[in-house]
Amino acid sequence: DIEQERVGHEIEVLFCTASEAAEIEDLITKVEDVVEFAASAWDAEAAAAEAAEAQAAEATATSASTGGAEGVQAQLSGAAQRIDVPTTVRIEVEQIDALMNMVGELVIDRTRVAQLSRLMQQRFKDDEYVRALAETSTHISKVVDELHESMMQVRMLPVGMLFSKFPRLVRDLARSLDKDIKLEMEGEDTEIDRSVIEQIKDPLVHLIRNAVDHGVETREERRAAGKPEGSILRLTADHEQGQIIISLTDDGKGIDAASISAAAVKKGAITAETAARLSQQEAVELVFMPGFSTAAETTEVSGRGVGMDIVRRQIEALNGRVEVETKVGTGTTFRLRLPLTLATFRGLLVARGGTTYALPMTYVQETLRVDSEMLGMVSNRPVLTLRGTTMAMLWLDEVLGMPGVEHSADERPYVIVVKASDNEKDRPVALAVDELVDQQEVVVKSLSGFLGRARGISGASILGDGQVVLILDVATLIKTSQQSDALPVGLHAPKFERSAAA
Repeated sequence: DIEQERVGHEIEVLFCTASEAAEIEDLITKVEDVVEFAASAWDAEAAAAEAAEAQAAEATATSASTGGAEGVQAQLSGAAQRIDVPTTVRIEVEQIDALMNMVGELVIDRTRVAQLSRLMQQRFKDDEYVRALAETSTHISKVVDELHESMMQVRMLPVGMLFSKFPRLVRDLARSLDKDIKLEMEGEDTEIDRSVIEQIKDPLVHLIRNAVDHGVETREERRAAGKPEGSILRLTADHEQGQIIISLTDDGKGIDAASISAAAVKKGAITAETAARLSQQEAVELVFMPGFSTAAETTEVSGRGVGMDIVRRQIEALNGRVEVETKVGTGTTFRLRLPLTLATFRGLLVARGGTTYALPMTYVQETLRVDSEMLGMVSNRPVLTLRGTTMAMLWLDEVLGMPGVEHSADERPYVIVVKASDNEKDRPVALAVDELVDQQEVVVKSLSGFLGRARGISGASILGDGQVVLILDVATLIKTSQQSDALPVGLHAPKFERSAAA
């Protein structure tokens, strides 16, 4: 049996003689990837005889059937049963995207209808037409939700479609580097939006190439370290908190934080004083700096100083995050946290300084209004103490670089406690805002290239009343708070006026 998805080639059947069949079989069985193959000559006379017998049997059955109208009906029924009606239809990707855009507009209008219905009920709660409007609004919301969910399922594809391309890549790279590496994959049935699959292929290829070249040792090095010559490279996919987690783990030599820091100082990327203040995790993450490489020489596989910075940039452009865990002598794990879809998400709307923002609910741990005794300062930075846990507190206007927003001593802000993941190493962070506006389904709209790339902002959306809101890049805000010298991310957020027009 030949798995065509794994091979990735169309198979052409050739009619040949017995000697040609034997020659083909001999050639194909020498291919390493082929497990089993058999070829046989085609007997034209035997095939013609079988076809003639089948035709004669059918004619006999037809002549023996009931004549007249009943016979015709029986023939038609038999023909109908032989028709193989397909259970699926093909549709262009552009049509699916167009349908998804229209469903997104329906989601926006559904939210607006629900808002108007609530306002009408508050003002005219005893009016029978208002009650009818509320019932209709509830039904529309239910139908639009089901339609949106169905469209999302149509766009979902198993991540195994992407994973299936990597065994050959690993095998070819290992052969060229004279290494013994086996790729193990798990979670190929995990589904993700097709648009996300398209954009994570290149980052995964970069990670795999670096793992094979830099992460896994040579046969001699593994023997000297007491390891088996054969190395295991594990690629997994799983769901967690509305995200898909793709992990790539090797059992190689790991990343030496001291060597990374020394290489960065030698290249002039950081100063020696800065390197001395870096934690081990911060030093490891220097591998994501543009142009950074620890390779002694450039090879066809890696060593050019490009790739890892592209990985982080492309993943963050998807509102995702790259994490790295390593232990010297044991191995390294790169973990990609990605949204299931780039089209919509369940979001919390907040306001600060007259501007409304949206942040994904997957990051939100809890919301509360703080008292003055819960606030404090540590190393000249504001912190919040909640149930015995002290966490960094970020005023949203300050971290986004918004000018002209004043703070008062007696201000009691609303706080959203956010966390990047369930990992215990990820500390929660408190975002301070003026108001918690609402929870709703947010339709993602990309920002124009003329605006440039704004750190801390991943996109924009339009509310039902036409108001434009900015979507917060929570992972970047959390990362900013964890830096030793946290600086504003440098975005002067525009203030949009409420308008009935989109």
